[in-house]
Amino acid sequence: MTETPDTPHVDAVQGDTPPDRLSTNYRSPFFQQELLERGIGIRFKGAQRHDVEEYCISEGWIRVALGKKVDRHGNPLTLKLSGEVEAWFERPAADKAD
Repeated sequence: MTETPDTPHVDAVQGDTPPDRLSTNYRSPFFQQELLERGIGIRFKGAQRHDVEEYCISEGWIRVALGKKVDRHGNPLTLKLSGEVEAWFERPAADKAD
């Protein structure tokens, strides 16, 4: 009894599955610029979110910015929300045929 998520489908070619964990903060060990350039869609608890700073599918959480508040180092303050997380790429990978 598996459900098919209502997300844009991308052919299951190697590299077309988003990583289990990804962050938009360049200081994070989970930051990957080339994947973020493709665009990542996030559905959290059935609603599409556009304000996600970091996510983890296997642990079931997202981290979102807490308004415009920042810490003393200039990093946004974040709030960790738990629930069902789905992720997908918004654009397919560019072919490297050159």
